[in-house]
Amino acid sequence: MPTDSTNPSAPTDSAAPSRRAFLRGVGIAGAATAAAVGASACAEEAEEGEAGGVDKPADGWSETTVAFDGEHQAGIATPQQSFCKLIAFTIKDNKQTREDIVRLMRLWTDDARRMCGGRAGLADLEPENLQSTANLTITVGYGRSLLDKLDLADEAPDWLAELPAYSRDELREEWSGGDICLQVCADDRFTVAHAARFMVKGARSYADVAWVQDGFLHARGSIQPGETPRNLFGQLDGTGNPAVDEFDSVVWIDEGPAWTKGGTAMVVRRIAMLLDEWDILDRPSREVVSGRRLDNGAPLSGTDEFDEPDLDARDEFGLPVIDPNSHMARAKSTDPAERIFRRPYNYDMPPGPDSRGTSNAGQMFICFQKNPLRQFDPIQQRLDSADRLNEWITHIGSAVFAVPRGTADGEYWGQDLFGGRG
Repeated sequence: MPTDSTNPSAPTDSAAPSRRAFLRGVGIAGAATAAAVGASACAEEAEEGEAGGVDKPADGWSETTVAFDGEHQAGIATPQQSFCKLIAFTIKDNKQTREDIVRLMRLWTDDARRMCGGRAGLADLEPENLQSTANLTITVGYGRSLLDKLDLADEAPDWLAELPAYSRDELREEWSGGDICLQVCADDRFTVAHAARFMVKGARSYADVAWVQDGFLHARGSIQPGETPRNLFGQLDGTGNPAVDEFDSVVWIDEGPAWTKGGTAMVVRRIAMLLDEWDILDRPSREVVSGRRLDNGAPLSGTDEFDEPDLDARDEFGLPVIDPNSHMARAKSTDPAERIFRRPYNYDMPPGPDSRGTSNAGQMFICFQKNPLRQFDPIQQRLDSADRLNEWITHIGSAVFAVPRGTADGEYWGQDLFGGRG
């Protein structure tokens, strides 16, 4: 198991105080100045960079498209759209052959290619519902369970499995696992809903829906292009993301089974935010938890969002300016290999029987990397052991999917894996 590379002097689990003790201590010390870091319990802090922004065209989003075919699947390096729907599927018992999956992938790929290009799917009886493409992308990923069912276990990379157990996880089956996952994103929620429904209808003979997650960001145009979005804790989320020109070293796979090359590893974590309890904290306390300013996302040791945090900085009393157990300090690594690309979305649902308080909100944490065991897991291990933010979040869902390379015109998703010829 990797060692903590965040800070050699970082306290261990036994040194992490309780929430009550922490609140009492902050009230006395009054330490801090505003932070904004990803509430995703795996928000790796790295260098400045992002996927970039999209300027709204003069005539709106009705005809804006993202190329479906290419070296890599769209929906990863694509500038993040405002709405996202994740759908996990379980293959039917009588459809667990490669021939069945090839038929499904041919159907899905053709429909996705058409819709992302602004054309309705072949069997769509409601083509008017795709009036606005709004930068629609549809991305597919495969779980380890799918490869096992198809007798393709030998083709599975080592990392394609359940993540290691983390001590604070409270995972629920209804938010975890899956044979196949579709990520449907666009800048219009109606477009996302129609495209997702049409893909689900196309799969009915082959697969059942295992779970669905809906997420959102700021509406396109409500923040400046390229500006870091906020999560429901009010924190800027994604400050440390690598730039697209760094994806070859962080995101795109170049070793392992041939079918994974040019693809990436997708980790999905559903993270419940305890907003009612978070509401008790004042702003200085929230900034201590995060290690960053709330107003502009600057580290407490700096003035700008993208300033390099100084974890050795001390105040006039000789105390750390950035708490060693803050989310940022625990997430940050001195190992450049421990970087991920975060593409999270918020969720906010009506309170239900499992809600903790009056809210039922949180984050669909989605990240992409070459190898989750080398990149995601070391970060999450540190956060799991001693992250102040753990008092206000709970991981309730988890899944890992292998996202194959992009397609050329006429190819279908996963063609290299399933052995078809186009």
